[in-house]
Amino acid sequence: MLDFHTVREKVPGRRWKSLFDYHWPAYEQWYLSEGERERPGYLACYNALRRHMPELMDTYRTLCELAGGGDLSSRLLSLYRPPAYITGCSQAVLTRSSTTLLARNYDYPPELCEGTILYSHWNERRVMAMSDCLWGVLDGMNDAGLAVSLAFGGRKAVGDGFGAPIILRYILEFCDNVPQAAEVLARVPTHMAYNITVADSAGRYVTAMIAPDQRASIRRVPVATNHQKRIEWYAHALASETLIRERQLSILVDDETTSEARFVSAFAAPPLFRHDYARGLGTIYTAIYRPVDGRAEFHWPGLGLDLTFDDFPEERITVRYGARGLYTG
Repeated sequence: MLDFHTVREKVPGRRWKSLFDYHWPAYEQWYLSEGERERPGYLACYNALRRHMPELMDTYRTLCELAGGGDLSSRLLSLYRPPAYITGCSQAVLTRSSTTLLARNYDYPPELCEGTILYSHWNERRVMAMSDCLWGVLDGMNDAGLAVSLAFGGRKAVGDGFGAPIILRYILEFCDNVPQAAEVLARVPTHMAYNITVADSAGRYVTAMIAPDQRASIRRVPVATNHQKRIEWYAHALASETLIRERQLSILVDDETTSEARFVSAFAAPPLFRHDYARGLGTIYTAIYRPVDGRAEFHWPGLGLDLTFDDFPEERITVRYGARGLYTG
């Protein structure tokens, strides 16, 4: 069972601190799972963030203070060289003459998902996003009409860089369009392989294949699952059905007759919607971002949320994940 909350707080304050207090015990355990010596010291974290994403520093300092100013929490909040973690995920962009949609399924163990859809106005842009690591972004959109989503890249490489959720937060806080986001994705180092799909209200889109051991590959590709240019981790590729899902998405976006309704409904059915919760590869939620309209939709079978920057009520949805992938609210 997982509770999804919509949380509206323009500047970091009481609500964000409540989220931190609630999630911190689990995050502390995760952050120390490989031993504290495996994590970088505070100064290394601070200096890396200041070097690569300096515009985030004021927000970072504020959040660290709200979290109590502790050494360990401040290191975690930098998301610099965090422990590795693996997700599934399918994401694609559908462009039509009057609209653009970025849709994604997030496949992950439900017990490890925060379940927070956060509305904020911390810097230059209003942002609504599915939160991860307390202020990172799994997927989201800003009020300039820029939408982003991440998927694991299907490679075992781990190196010197940041967790992708903080990179996506940086993009939504300070970028207005796809070209600006692409520059960030080419420049900011990542600690793991990720596929990042970005779309904007002008109908532009790219998928960036980023990794710690090679230069970012940024191409005008509307589809991403859990491999990069070729399969390297065969066991994960087989378990996650990454090639099958990529083919399904490619068929959808390449077919000029694919309507918005058909595109969205495909994410609610196999092979894109997955029931493999036992291996942590079941679909937790579907997100649909409409940059032209400034709308975000979150779907579960029989349940849904429709949010905009001007209509973002705070509410809770309880989702129960059964052995057969059935949900009840």
